[in-house]
Amino acid sequence: MTTTRLEPGDTAPEFTLQTDRDEPLSLADLRGRKVVLYAYPAAMTPGCTKQACDFRDNLASLKAAGYEVIGISPDSPAKLAQFRERDAITFPLVSDPDRAVLKAYGAFGEKQNYGRTVLGVIRSTFVIDEKGQIERALYNVKATGHVAKLRRDLGLD
Repeated sequence: MTTTRLEPGDTAPEFTLQTDRDEPLSLADLRGRKVVLYAYPAAMTPGCTKQACDFRDNLASLKAAGYEVIGISPDSPAKLAQFRERDAITFPLVSDPDRAVLKAYGAFGEKQNYGRTVLGVIRSTFVIDEKGQIERALYNVKATGHVAKLRRDLGLD
């Protein structure tokens, strides 16, 4: 299975997904704002928890620079709500159970996991501009240290 990856200048695929608060969230609703959409494999796993807490801890400065942060995974809204409660996540987490949005962003496909090729969520981050265009598409990012690198890349540090 070959995954089509997004490139800067591409139009970000539209979506409307249920959040951790079981409310719909649409990319179109965020038009006019910059969005950091990050894809992660599974709520409440060690790497994904570290990454979510990193975004949480950097949220104030990202918001001050005009960025909205959204996490996306195949987890159910109920599991995302547990994740939000357990780790005090302060930004929306959206549920993509059929992985259609993850696939549209090129964030689901073959990946290496402990030396084996498996099908799954490719840890990725997308920076979407105010007009809904992809500004950055970062694939196979690390769970730890990624937010600091993203902040440097965006000129926030």
